[in-house]
Amino acid sequence: MQETTYQQIFTRQLLDDIFPQNRADRFFDALYGDVSEGAYDIAMAYVGETEDQIHFEFQLKQRSGKCLACNLTYGLPEVFMRHPVIDVAGVAKMICDHVDEKHRCADWSLGRTREVSGSLHVLPFTIKLGPR
Repeated sequence: MQETTYQQIFTRQLLDDIFPQNRADRFFDALYGDVSEGAYDIAMAYVGETEDQIHFEFQLKQRSGKCLACNLTYGLPEVFMRHPVIDVAGVAKMICDHVDEKHRCADWSLGRTREVSGSLHVLPFTIKLGPR
């Protein structure tokens, strides 16, 4: 199976540069005043594309000894959209800096939290593309 253009662009390294792994610690420090109170790590992943959208997700991975399901992950889309440490608008802008020359970013959206397993919840993150 051949990789798509965006799959080649949005490598693990680039996504870690756009959304560094230490951002979860900064988020919990701002939220609770204590990094150790955080129940999950946050990573960004490329999940696919269509002609006019690029699909990512924020992956919330349970930390050892913590309970992901016990936390309020279902209200996170609203929190993520407003929280300056997560900075979803800034993340969208950084992604848009890597969109091909035929497209521009028209909009972005965060979906509802989805429980993949007891130790992994995801928030869909979609970049909508338009012609240049």
